Amino acid sequence: MWREIYGRNITHVDIDAIGDEPFHASVTFQSLPGVALVSGTRSAAQYRITRQHAARAADAFGLTILTSGAATTEQLGREIPLQPGSAVAISPAYPSVSTMYEPGNVVTVALPRLQVAALVRDLDAVYARPILAGNEAVRLLLSYVEALHSGDTLGRAAIAETAARHIVDLAALALGAKADEAHEAHRRGLAAARLEAIKAEVRDQIGSHDLSVATVAARLGMTTRYVHKLFEREGMTFSEFVLARRLERALRMLTGERFAALTVSAIAYDCGFSDLSYFYRTFRRAYDATPTDLRKASRRAR
Repeated sequence: MWREIYGRNITHVDIDAIGDEPFHASVTFQSLPGVALVSGTRSAAQYRITRQHAARAADAFGLTILTSGAATTEQLGREIPLQPGSAVAISPAYPSVSTMYEPGNVVTVALPRLQVAALVRDLDAVYARPILAGNEAVRLLLSYVEALHSGDTLGRAAIAETAARHIVDLAALALGAKADEAHEAHRRGLAAARLEAIKAEVRDQIGSHDLSVATVAARLGMTTRYVHKLFEREGMTFSEFVLARRLERALRMLTGERFAALTVSAIAYDCGFSDLSYFYRTFRRAYDATPTDLRKASRRAR
């Protein structure tokens, strides 16, 4: 079924399992204007693009990023070993073989060839060339894709188009964008991806009482001024973003049955609030109700 549905009807590849372990694959697709995202886990297998597949290829190409496991890609007479964090661009116009030697995770971004070619000098020359692990644009592209998968705003056309443009910018930077175009791609795609990385870090550390712009900047290798500048472009401050996420977490906990045994003060502390009166003031301003009243209403509703 994986060969028929995924291989022959969706991605136009032939698939052969490797080894004696039971075959496994779990993949998520996400479609944006001109861009497609494919990410997930796969067991050991070979994925072949034959001459017949290449003959009906669309005017797009794939940027494949290995995030775990071990793999190689063969195309144009070259064999490219992939390590976690490394990537390779594959042209659909030529036969290729991609081999997963052990279970691992792969992210593939299908990109519009003409749009990327306008940003990258001699795009054909970068096919089947390794992009080594540690490339900042690849790292940020991965975090940006992860943020898109976890979000729920891509149903809005304007946001989906902007996200697609940012992905093209990041891919072009990873492949070696031309000087003038690289400056614009940095301004758009790299800044957007860095902001998403900051937001993800804030969400991960939202309950920490040590969370600050300085700790986030240091963890991500940025300056505090740059972090502030990225938020200014969105018309908000770092502190406003942190407060909103803490209040959202408090709301979920106050209305969630699993946290019914916790006191309001314990929930406030768990969400990063050290001052209970400040928590009550900001919560009431955000939700037009006190935490206690909202919790009682939630219990009545249940």
